[in-house]
Amino acid sequence: MSAVLQKSAKAEKGALKGAIRIEDVVKIYDPEGAAVMAVDHCSLDIPAGEICMIVGPSGCGKTTLLNAIAGFHSISSGKIFLDDELLCGPEKPMAQPGSDRIVVFQNGALFPWKSNLDNVAFGPLMQGKLGKKEIYDKARSMMADAGLSGTEHNFPGEVSSGLRRRVEIVRALMNEPKVLLFDEPYRALDSLTKSVMHEALLEIYYKNKVTIFFITHDLEEAIFLGHRLVIMSSRPCKPKKIIDVDIPHPRDYSVLTSTRYRQLMDETIELVHEEAKKAFSAGEKEG
Repeated sequence: MSAVLQKSAKAEKGALKGAIRIEDVVKIYDPEGAAVMAVDHCSLDIPAGEICMIVGPSGCGKTTLLNAIAGFHSISSGKIFLDDELLCGPEKPMAQPGSDRIVVFQNGALFPWKSNLDNVAFGPLMQGKLGKKEIYDKARSMMADAGLSGTEHNFPGEVSSGLRRRVEIVRALMNEPKVLLFDEPYRALDSLTKSVMHEALLEIYYKNKVTIFFITHDLEEAIFLGHRLVIMSSRPCKPKKIIDVDIPHPRDYSVLTSTRYRQLMDETIELVHEEAKKAFSAGEKEG
């Protein structure tokens, strides 16, 4: 890479926002009673603009960690930072939810009585920071970039599940968040729709470069999308191993036939299977 391109890449990286730092976080449910430890001294650094895929057994505590970042759950100890600003810690056990961290839920959260365009425009309209025309112009432009032209005046129930997922992601990005938090957003989709959605998400990501914290049980999804895979232990949750997905971006589905992809899949399957057996033996349940 030339000196000019290297300088440009460094400048772009430096301009990105959304670096997450998790320091020695512990979460204990019902500390005065059953004292169930969900997260055990978890530490993790996620650089700004990274797609970080979180995999691990059901019930291990992945969603608990996501909810702590989002501001839905408190932590028992430790600290979580966003761009070096404290979200939660000893004097502030629960982060304040904010538009800088948007959750894309597994079951969807679009308003069924609003058009897709109105759903996308809803957040900025409520914030009142821009004029109505500017908001709707931006919404139409972002929907077009995401391949949603022609669906603006449809209601969510009138389009496919895959298109609804795109509308949700665009609605989240309309708020210009630093971080998108995904909790198995494609779990209910069939494999063909899911593959299309993976490529659509990457197309959207390449244009926005937002940090993505993505929980999944789908190892193919994790390797195809992620810059890194964080394999979590069975409950209580903490990183067992972090794997760099050294397959260059931009990606398309041709990478699934590459030798390196198969090597990463074999390594990940073995590690996740070890933790799944531990979870099964301990009687963990879905959650």
